[in-house]
Amino acid sequence: MLDVSLIILCAGNSSRFELQAKKQWLRSNNSPLWLLLSNRLKKIASFCEIIITCHKDEISYMRNFSDDFLFIKGGKTRQESIINALKNINSKYVMITDVARVCVPKKIILSLLQNKEEAHCIVPVLQVNDTVIYENNTINRNKTKLIQTPQLSKTSILKKALNTNIQYTDDSSAIKANGGLIKYIQGSQKSNKLTYKKDLFFLNCIKKPSKNLFTGMGYDIHAFEENKKMFLGGVHIKCEFGFKAHSDGDVLIHSLIDALLGAIGAGDIGEFFPDTQEKYKNISSKLLLEYIVNFIHNVAYEIVNIDISIIAQKPKINPYKNEIKSSLSKILNINKQFINIKATTSEKLGFIGRSEGIAVQSIALLKYYNWKKL
Repeated sequence: MLDVSLIILCAGNSSRFELQAKKQWLRSNNSPLWLLLSNRLKKIASFCEIIITCHKDEISYMRNFSDDFLFIKGGKTRQESIINALKNINSKYVMITDVARVCVPKKIILSLLQNKEEAHCIVPVLQVNDTVIYENNTINRNKTKLIQTPQLSKTSILKKALNTNIQYTDDSSAIKANGGLIKYIQGSQKSNKLTYKKDLFFLNCIKKPSKNLFTGMGYDIHAFEENKKMFLGGVHIKCEFGFKAHSDGDVLIHSLIDALLGAIGAGDIGEFFPDTQEKYKNISSKLLLEYIVNFIHNVAYEIVNIDISIIAQKPKINPYKNEIKSSLSKILNINKQFINIKATTSEKLGFIGRSEGIAVQSIALLKYYNWKKL
């Protein structure tokens, strides 16, 4: 096994990507790009540790995909994410790459490893072929280089170089600023960086997302509470009681959230919004659903349709069905025709039949975000 650890940076927000999905979550067949890259690099070399930095809201979800990697919370900046990851590194060398370079060729990885003892940081670069203008002045293009990742550094040197308030855009810049020795190796045009959506069509190692469909089921039940407003699907239902709950108790939205999370394999509502946290006290469930929909979009899914069954002896649900559909349509960002609301009673049987509460069952159908349609 090599005395080299690997860090893959995946904690970014893809703010320049201009799509509803984060780039690291776009699917190649069934694999998100971060997993595609991680598995490719794992096969190329026997790294002693592979660490993946994750957005704080996605770390639990990422752990569902593999037991082969160490997932840690990233930071607000690239440099902060690296510092967090380096706390878990004990190897002599560390290779760091961005998920944005998902198609980095095998020969680049091998060249970095072969040259690891030649300098404090080994960096793949490309020569500049076009004329270069800097502040309206032409400069010598033969003295310029385009820096790429992955980069391989001596761990102790990199840790020391990053112990500063100065923000560097790559590892070699930090090491060079601290007097370290840099060696440049030949990079590759195939290591195209995925920054903007147009860059997708220059990546030759990724396939279109599969056409698989994903179904989730949700169920929730709440007792009534007097002198509290009732909300169902984000709609105020006029009656003399609401729901006993930590939040506003919108049993329909709670059921729907569990269906959506079930479809993508992301657990349940309690994992995202525990009722032990004061910040969720009396919160509008519409806000919770908006968060979950944004999460679903970030991890590259689209909602196809939902089907909801409300079991209630009272109040009467039928007068509110259309308003509930309109409310959900806006939050889910799907047309009303793809939302179905059914209402029934329990024939006066049991807890619901005694008019003590309401139960809701939801089914959601999702698919991968199809970036190929752009």
